[in-house]
Amino acid sequence: MLRWAIIFFIIAVVAAVLGFGGIAGAASTIAEVLAVIFLVLFIASLILGRRRI
Repeated sequence: MLRWAIIFFIIAVVAAVLGFGGIAGAASTIAEVLAVIFLVLFIASLILGRRRI
């Protein structure tokens, strides 16, 4: 999940440098959503992992 967020972030940066504003905005939004999902799942796994022990 984090890998996809980083990939979309790189796509957004490259698109912004090349002047493709719409693609850069969409890619950055996707990267942001994937990063938030990753963080939520990571924190949930930390909490649930400690309960089982």
